[in-house]
Amino acid sequence: MKGEKYNGYVPPFTVSPLAVSLVAEISAQIERYAIRLEQTDGLHLRKANRIKTIHSSLAIEGNRLSESQVLDILEGKHVVAPPREIQEVRNAIRTYELYPSLNPFDVKDLLKAHGVMMQGLIDNPGHFRRGEVGVFEGDKCIHLAPPAQNVPGLMSDLFGWLKHASDHLLIRSCVFHYEFEFIHPFNDGNGRMGRMWQSLILGRLNPVFEHLPIENLVYANQQSYYKAIEASTQNADSGPFIDFMLNEVLDSLKKYQGEPLMTEVPDKVPDKLKSLHPEFSDTTWDVLAYILENPQGTAIEIGKRMGLSDRMVRKHIALLRNADIICRHGSNKTGYWEILKNMEE
Repeated sequence: MKGEKYNGYVPPFTVSPLAVSLVAEISAQIERYAIRLEQTDGLHLRKANRIKTIHSSLAIEGNRLSESQVLDILEGKHVVAPPREIQEVRNAIRTYELYPSLNPFDVKDLLKAHGVMMQGLIDNPGHFRRGEVGVFEGDKCIHLAPPAQNVPGLMSDLFGWLKHASDHLLIRSCVFHYEFEFIHPFNDGNGRMGRMWQSLILGRLNPVFEHLPIENLVYANQQSYYKAIEASTQNADSGPFIDFMLNEVLDSLKKYQGEPLMTEVPDKVPDKLKSLHPEFSDTTWDVLAYILENPQGTAIEIGKRMGLSDRMVRKHIALLRNADIICRHGSNKTGYWEILKNMEE
């Protein structure tokens, strides 16, 4: 129950002075990133960051597809690449689409997500391993995971602590990530699932973490990532990994605030017209601005340019049409837009 002191299993970890400082800095940056996601290009930024997340997390595991190829697969285009690598990307896309519905404190949801992430890639996806596994560097085993028969109990203990402990969620997310990799509960897919699950846990702290590509910086600092895991294992304390991951979270929050992505689309919509339709969102006006610059543009082109789904683009176009601001002449593919309102001030 809420308010009760947790007396169950507690993983070994130490919260360093650096970690305390990083938690404070991250807390201050979260609101800034949230504001960034509310800018007019927020949907585009979310899509771009999701692509970075999927690309980076799979690249750490050896997938060689580029960000542009990940985008092509996301958009249903044909990609020439090894079938397994394409399958990995498709699975990851489907798994991250589950993000809003997954409960980070429920082991059943972890198994469900793993089943989607590893579908067609391993035998028996969505189930804990039944054999022994280790992490190898060349021919050298650098980590021998706990026996398979211990995995269900270890994961139950870990989820119990995650759900009921009073430690800051930033700390718990890092400890869980390390302990997950130490236990190595699955035959394969442990790295990508551990990184996703930390993101999912952080989403309970603030929804912005669904759209923060922490994995991108982890990929850029891959050797340091593994060294932090190794140091924590040697110390039997996840403190070094906590420090490393909190620093990655902070750097991600700072890096991906960035500049607006759509500065090259000029806003030629006059304020007078905007004042006549205060109910329209900035995105609706951005769609109109694009049409002003590209009269032959299609809904699909607008969606790709702005990071919007076809359904959302058509919704904004319908608003503009119903307000007698635009109309379409000819077919969807070869026609053009006519502006019915005077665009002069």
